[in-house]
Amino acid sequence: MKKIRIGQGYDVHQLAENHPFWLGGLRITHTHGAVGHSDADVLIHAICDALLGALALRDIGFHFPNKDPQYKGIDSKKLLEKVVELVHQKGYQIGNVDAMICLEAPKINPYIPEMQKILANIMQIAPEDVSIKATTSEKLGFVGRGEGITATAVALVFEV
Repeated sequence: MKKIRIGQGYDVHQLAENHPFWLGGLRITHTHGAVGHSDADVLIHAICDALLGALALRDIGFHFPNKDPQYKGIDSKKLLEKVVELVHQKGYQIGNVDAMICLEAPKINPYIPEMQKILANIMQIAPEDVSIKATTSEKLGFVGRGEGITATAVALVFEV
């Protein structure tokens, strides 16, 4: 019997004024953007961790340390490409990904279809196999105050 495995991922980044805001591989125009060593795409980072976790391959920080200058400002889509390569090298394919973004602003619903296409293309799956949902924290905590953004993801992989 072929194995089916799941993994979960979580990421958080601070938001700051006049930073570029990358989410799901898209640059979104907004007054604030995520701060990080890479482009700080919290959604892609959570998905990377979910995929790595499904195969017990540790986490994104292990593979792409934030102290390594080669990853300074890197496009997170490139990190996801490398994670997908690892998944395939282990003899697995990606089945689907289900992700949740939590932030107060901007509203990202209009961007979700394009994010699904971008991420599906990288993961070599259909856009309908990439679920992206968004919520707020109802003005509570650091997310509610507009100080940060979080994302969680669950990924299913199957042995080929």
